[in-house]
Amino acid sequence: MIKLSDIRKIYNKGKSNEFEALKEVSLTINDGEMTAVIGKSGAGKSTLLHILACIDSYEDGEYYIDDMLVKNLSEKKLAEIRNSKIGMVMQDYALVDDFSCIENVLLPLDFAKNKKANKTELAMNALKSVGMDGMAKKPVNKLSGGQKQRVAIARAVVNEPSIILADEPTGALDSKTSAEIMGLFHKLNENGKTIIIVTHDMEIANQCGRIIEIFDGKIKF
Repeated sequence: MIKLSDIRKIYNKGKSNEFEALKEVSLTINDGEMTAVIGKSGAGKSTLLHILACIDSYEDGEYYIDDMLVKNLSEKKLAEIRNSKIGMVMQDYALVDDFSCIENVLLPLDFAKNKKANKTELAMNALKSVGMDGMAKKPVNKLSGGQKQRVAIARAVVNEPSIILADEPTGALDSKTSAEIMGLFHKLNENGKTIIIVTHDMEIANQCGRIIEIFDGKIKF
């Protein structure tokens, strides 16, 4: 379960360009929910996602992930949480272009605290789950946008995290490919994954079980 209580995030604190990106944000996301986070550009969506992903810190408030208080954890512990509990899917895919599909999917396994002997098998299973096992050895710079996003999802799930965070995962895709990618997210959700999708697209948001709107750094009720 994810629980935020009165989270404040301030950029450039104490400087003339200080900016409060999140203002006392509180929310709970239960295990197995599929949630959309919407809002205008600059509203605080990506900031919230980066905090949820343990990528960014926060000034005030409390963030618990599976009853663990995130604030003041060491970078080593945060990296461990990111690797074991959270899978990230980005709009620009964030893949290593010169690597093959399977090499990209292997990366989280290479960084895992608990090394696994069957890494290649796990990576192939992840690629198979998104229909990309037949292109395992193909360089990602030879793939279409939809294929790249499938590989990105395979990489996000290979360590079997409980939470998948997606930042505009269909933003660069056509409508048909977007529907296919959303189908993969629904399948993951049906298998028990908690899915949180940041999106500008209300068609995507309406496919989620819950919609959270952020406006000027606050959750809009």
